[in-house]
Amino acid sequence: MSISDYYENKILDHMLRGTAFSPPTAVYVSLHSADPGETGANEISGGGYARQQVTFNAPSGGSMTNSNLLRWNNMPAVTVTHVALWDAPTAGNCLWTGALTASVTVSAGASFEIAPGNLTVTLD
Repeated sequence: MSISDYYENKILDHMLRGTAFSPPTAVYVSLHSADPGETGANEISGGGYARQQVTFNAPSGGSMTNSNLLRWNNMPAVTVTHVALWDAPTAGNCLWTGALTASVTVSAGASFEIAPGNLTVTLD
């Protein structure tokens, strides 16, 4: 996954300039039908789709994985190609983005899941 410009700037300001920064109290995962770029574009909408709150295991070797099951029910008919992390359940700031290992075609009304340990966030 790639860190967004927004979050890169926040981290740099905080770490190297001493600018106060409070990390998000919760992080949410969004699904995308094309590359979200740095801004989180191409987010899926419709059906019962909504961003899901994610929790993470402790980092190791510069990366960490999700500790909870992420499940989206009643999805619209769509091909999911990317995910992103956000600091809010709607709107907010895009933090990280990344491509799935393989695109997944979802039928209308079906569910989409990311199992614990299958979403990896890295700083390398």
